[in-house]
Amino acid sequence: MNYQLPNGKVIYISIEEYLSLTDADIQHLIALDYGDTVNNPFSGSAVDTKKKAESSEPTEPTEFLDIGNDGDGESFPDIDISDLS
Repeated sequence: MNYQLPNGKVIYISIEEYLSLTDADIQHLIALDYGDTVNNPFSGSAVDTKKKAESSEPTEPTEFLDIGNDGDGESFPDIDISDLS
């Protein structure tokens, strides 16, 4: 997992390493200036804008079902919007 140090640098550590980190360990990593500077916080994530998901299935246009006004027995009067005032 990626872990961002308080100085802004990012390191890659496992969950076990993260759980065993102490404050002294973090201060040591900061003093060494260890880690990478990340310009794009979403790089490599699911929301990365540079990557576009490719679909294996071709997309087909969606067909809409026109049921009209008689679908449920209700009828509505025709209204001319130019006569509204």
